[in-house]
Formats: sequence, C-alpha cells, structure tokens
Amino acid sequence: MAKQNCWEFKKCGREYDGARVSELGLCKVPTTLIANGLNSGQNGGRACWGIAGTMSGSKIECTFAKQLNNCLYCDFYQKVRTEQGVCVSLTKDILSRL
Repeated sequence: MAKQNCWEFKKCGREYDGARVSELGLCKVPTTLIANGLNSGQNGGRACWGIAGTMSGSKIECTFAKQLNNCLYCDFYQKVRTEQGVCVSLTKDILSRL
C-alpha cells in the first residue's frame, strides 16, 4: 500500500488540480521533483516540513504550518516519523537535496 503524501492526508487542495489552487495557489511541495522518493513520497509529499514549512527557515508556505508555527507539531509530520522510524529523512537531508 502506498504511503500518503501530505496533500492527501491534510486535504489542503493545493496539489496539482487541487480544489483550492485558484484560491490559495499551488503548493511547492508537489512540484519539488528533486525530493521524489524521500520517505517513500511523491515529489516532496513526505518531506514537506523541509520544503514548505517553518523547519526550512524560509517563508512559511504550508497552510497548516502557518497555523502551527512549527512543523514538529503537525500530525502529518508525526505520522511520517512513526511510519518511517529510524529511516526518516530529516530536515538536513531534505535541504541537502534542494
């Protein structure tokens, strides 16, 4: 069974052809091809905290990260950490690819 990407789990509608793209814009996570495969995700779908959230130290892009102010508290981040265990790609690994 394929593991969920952030946009599938959070249902934000900011993925390609998402329901809220015209309102909120296309998120850069689904378009980050260089992160494809990290944590068994599609593009940046399971590495979102290092791409579109506060963990990268850049502008917060994620709708949910804006509310949380820290991706470490995100339920999706916690889910990926649990599913991947010791094999999880952490922020430093994600940023090294970008």
